[in-house]
Amino acid sequence: MIVLRDDQIEAVNKLRNGNILRGNVGSGKSLVSLAYYYKVNGGSIINGMMTSRLKDPMDLVIITTAKKRDLHEWDTELRGSIHMSEFREGNLYSNNVTIDSWNNIGKYVDVKNSFFIFDEQRLVGSGAWVKSFYKIARNNQWILLSATPGDKWEDYVPVFIANGFYRNKTEFKNEHMIFDYHVHYPKVLGYLGEKKLRRLRDQILVNMEYNNYTVQHHETIVVPYDRDLYRQVIRTRVSPFATMKIFKNVIPKPIENASEFCSILRRITNSSRERMDTVNKICASFDRVIIFYNFDFELEALRKNDWGDKEFAEYNGHKHENCPTGDKWVYVVQYNAGNEAWNCITTNCMIFYSENYSYRIMTQAAGRIDRSNTRYVDLYYWHIRTTSNIDIQIMKALNNKKQFNESAYYRRLIKNDSIKKGLAA
Repeated sequence: MIVLRDDQIEAVNKLRNGNILRGNVGSGKSLVSLAYYYKVNGGSIINGMMTSRLKDPMDLVIITTAKKRDLHEWDTELRGSIHMSEFREGNLYSNNVTIDSWNNIGKYVDVKNSFFIFDEQRLVGSGAWVKSFYKIARNNQWILLSATPGDKWEDYVPVFIANGFYRNKTEFKNEHMIFDYHVHYPKVLGYLGEKKLRRLRDQILVNMEYNNYTVQHHETIVVPYDRDLYRQVIRTRVSPFATMKIFKNVIPKPIENASEFCSILRRITNSSRERMDTVNKICASFDRVIIFYNFDFELEALRKNDWGDKEFAEYNGHKHENCPTGDKWVYVVQYNAGNEAWNCITTNCMIFYSENYSYRIMTQAAGRIDRSNTRYVDLYYWHIRTTSNIDIQIMKALNNKKQFNESAYYRRLIKNDSIKKGLAA
């Protein structure tokens, strides 16, 4: 029998239709959301236990990540807590339970009088997913689960609109957003009425304060990089890794945009042999290791490395292998593909082969081993970086819980370089 913690019971009692349940990765948000659904349908929670039988529960639809859907993680949670299942033979009740991915949210726009749980925040901007969400929210009860609900006020706009605080995004923009129109794309300079925005956010956000017993130990290891090549790229702004043909001449290819410029700098900083040597030293001390990486060239280096007697598996856009279950292994995961929707409680070691630009993604990635049911108290995270300017700026952004902006970094770098050349002249 599952017993809710005190903080989980408190969160269930605070939740209302249209709320966001915010809790740290691994804190048990899915269980709390099911307990709230159970309560809405007439269930009683006594001493943290859900023991009463529901009379006529409404249909339940859970929108989650494709990986969580395919691994049936939600179904396991349903069976163990409220005796429901997405499969008819495992459901104690006659209601329908559907678990699907965000990619298929459009299939449910005509559903009415049901209860929706939106797992892992995907409601950004005004695309197809957000439009489908608006239609669903008008005719159903719903809550949204997220460890990182918003880095800026725009992230809350879809939920604000669904709660009736604003008619549409244009109304929100006109009332709150200050733009700089002197650039190629309008840039947000600031916000008006932030006191009202904080009040609205606090009205819909339910924080689950979970005091985890685990302790995260983050260690940074600095490795060298090719400084001369790095400076050459900044000075010439041509790629050392690509060429182009002009008539019969083959010349280095000019860098076309900020994204390409930053990826080339990172390829230079992240390719040293010392970086892999550092990984091997860490792996020598741990039998089971998870390694997060960003780029394909990093994956190739990790694939070619000699892992000895450790089993090697990977999760990315090329392969979707599960985390190994043996005694010794290395699990290599690409940030964007695998920063959420899975967990591992059989290791306490994670290596960030390179840092991701997003604080949210870094937090989600770290949470893969920081779970409420792990047997480890001390969790070790190793950050490998260089003293290059781009690595320093990425770290500053992450330390400030922000996302590194490639375009802003490129403009600032080019501007400073132009000033230096002017002074030299």
